[in-house]
Amino acid sequence: MKTFGGENTDFDEVISRIGTHSEKWDSMETVFGVSPHAGIAMWVADMDFRPPKCVSDAVKNMQEHGIFGYFGDDSDYKAAIKWWMKEVHGWDIEPNWVFTTHGLVNGTSICVDTFTKVGDAVVLFTPVYHAFARVIEAADRSVTECPLVIENGRYVFDFEAYEKLLTGKETMLILCSPHNPGGTVWMRQELEALAEFAKKHDLIIVSDEIHHDLIMPGQMHIPMGNIKKDITDRLVMMTAPTKTFNIAGCHTGNVIIEDPKLRSKFGKRMKALGISGNAFGMMMTEAAYSPEGAYWVTSLMKYIDENARVFDEAIMDIDGAVSMGLQSTYLAWVDFSGTGLAPEDVIERVQEGAEIAASHGATFGTGGETYLRFNIGMPRVQLVDAITRLKKAFA
Repeated sequence: MKTFGGENTDFDEVISRIGTHSEKWDSMETVFGVSPHAGIAMWVADMDFRPPKCVSDAVKNMQEHGIFGYFGDDSDYKAAIKWWMKEVHGWDIEPNWVFTTHGLVNGTSICVDTFTKVGDAVVLFTPVYHAFARVIEAADRSVTECPLVIENGRYVFDFEAYEKLLTGKETMLILCSPHNPGGTVWMRQELEALAEFAKKHDLIIVSDEIHHDLIMPGQMHIPMGNIKKDITDRLVMMTAPTKTFNIAGCHTGNVIIEDPKLRSKFGKRMKALGISGNAFGMMMTEAAYSPEGAYWVTSLMKYIDENARVFDEAIMDIDGAVSMGLQSTYLAWVDFSGTGLAPEDVIERVQEGAEIAASHGATFGTGGETYLRFNIGMPRVQLVDAITRLKKAFA
């Protein structure tokens, strides 16, 4: 990423979200039995930080104007997306490639609806973001799980093994890049091998790159759109500002399609479903995709990197627990299999002992059964509190 200037943000500020209709905090007692007043929310993947001032100012300007009509003339909005992809990721796109959806779960569902049919199968590299399987199965398609393998502390693909797992019904694969929940940043040769796998089996590639800005210092994300392996005619890219700038509530995502035939088919389905953009989300996106937004992201990832270091050191003190080294995201992926405890006993210690709500690994599919996912996108004083609780629960 290029170097940009901007205003500093106080990531150490503790901001109560209780009673604000926050899914992460106000639903944790219903889902996990952990009181938001006594416990700590570390499950839903949004952060406990305010977005950059440029984003807040955009919302303030809308409020001060006071009329909240339909969003029109999206030229500046799409120009901001084009600028961000080029300046931050070195990826050249054209404005007419961009479709705006109500977030990327919505984008995923439209891709499944558009490019597959009932009875088809979709490849997922598990463990992986649980909403993928939910959307696929709700659409009367099936999931073909292709388990990832751990090598040198990160996930890798095993395409030789996957050849034996395909049923012949597969028409699409969904890639999570960077990977959620493991935080792996895929290397160029890995993405090239995936491209060859998709070509061999005639699979549409849907590359969900919602975490592409949340890269740890020293790592580099490569957009699937920059993998030149003759896959343009089968590639659908998905990006969003929502995870990056902590504005998930605006439900705004972008499906970016270079190939004219795929683009035409997707656009027709969007019209059939009557989907148009959210004015607040589009204004926030335009403000965020700017030099000020880029400066904020750089500052954020320095803070998250230190959070990850502090968290991983603490996990090492829990006998038998192993945290996968984060190359991206703010989601720590911890394997408790070495503790000798059954998954339900681990969950009991975390939820009842530590009073922490963390995502259960089994929901991410095969390979996640002994894991928990912890959201560390929070002020450090809260993280230290969580660490103290975990150590005590497993003492």
